[in-house]
Amino acid sequence: QFRTDATAWGILAFGAAGGEQDILERHRARLIHEQAEDGRVWVQREHPESYWPTALAILAWQDSPASQTAQSRAVKFVLETTGVHNPRKFGEPAAHDTLLRGWPWVADTHSWVEPTALVVIALRAAGHGQHDRIREAIRMMLDRQLPHGGWNYGNTLMFGRELHPMAESTGAALTGLAGAVGQEKVAKSIDYLQGEVDRLRTPISLGWSLLGLAAWDLWPSNGAALVERCLANQSRYGDYDTSALCLLFLGALAGEADTKSALFLHSSRNQAPPVLAQ
Repeated sequence: QFRTDATAWGILAFGAAGGEQDILERHRARLIHEQAEDGRVWVQREHPESYWPTALAILAWQDSPASQTAQSRAVKFVLETTGVHNPRKFGEPAAHDTLLRGWPWVADTHSWVEPTALVVIALRAAGHGQHDRIREAIRMMLDRQLPHGGWNYGNTLMFGRELHPMAESTGAALTGLAGAVGQEKVAKSIDYLQGEVDRLRTPISLGWSLLGLAAWDLWPSNGAALVERCLANQSRYGDYDTSALCLLFLGALAGEADTKSALFLHSSRNQAPPVLAQ
């Protein structure tokens, strides 16, 4: 069954590998066909509230003149969209700043780390890194960083207890923040991910971890072996789906200095001045 997120990941992976432009444009056109009038790109037409793939579509349409109008509409949509953000009430168990806006997975829900990271990556690649929404989203991600390093889905403390980090969320956040904040602001999170990456055996967690470390020019020396081990697990668990396989592939390519992808634009190898000083 066709999925917009899988198609976008496929375009990113195929493009990073130097795939033929006519094939890329054909699949970009398929994504445009799925775009709603307001600019959103949904997972499936039956679920327009699940618009988180819009960020992936923005990345997939990058550097494509034929997709410029669609990309602009998608950018406008995400800049005008946010999650639900209500003031914290006294005694609430969660500790993060609930008023800092990012983006949700699904409409009418709270903003979370991974969809926010995807939008930040996409909008910075599309030239909107100085927009106020991006600055606020960067502050939001820093606020959701765990005290001892790393990120999870988006909570830090619950009833006064620090929650556990997740490699997938940490890798996505580090990818989004590269070139936007100084390394000292995410040093504990980098330390966490460097200590965790050797244990990762699943494609999404490993793929995002490799991307996140590469964004800070810290792709592990054994990265290729980690990818091979992860791929070998398919003989036991079955084939990975398209999105997971493409994400792992991009994580592997991130270790190559000459790889070109919108995902890598703000890595420390192409370091730009931070957009958020504090």
